[in-house]
Amino acid sequence: QVQLVESGGGSVQPGESLRLSCTASESAFIYDMGWYRQAPGKQRQLVALINDVGATAYADSVKDRFTVSRDNTAGTVWLQMNKLKLEDTAVYYCYVQMSVTRVEYWGQGTQVTVSS
Repeated sequence: QVQLVESGGGSVQPGESLRLSCTASESAFIYDMGWYRQAPGKQRQLVALINDVGATAYADSVKDRFTVSRDNTAGTVWLQMNKLKLEDTAVYYCYVQMSVTRVEYWGQGTQVTVSS
């Protein structure tokens, strides 16, 4: 069982930045790492993913504003969020998929609130 510990959420104004961090209790054999988010009344949706060789995927709504990165040795993934918008308000969940078993793990979620 892999545990994911998230940090970095908070409340900001539109146009500001936040950086989310997530560290897995085990760093070996992780394929995908990334972030999903869920706004009130909406389904959980992909924000950004990065695989073990650094290939990334982003939701169209965050391209050019958010950057996902990872440290394979440390088992840590970050999400740098710039130019935040009101519609970025959501609970952000760290996501990990193991490379061998394909088992998925989720963090507990961290709240990001963008308000003026």
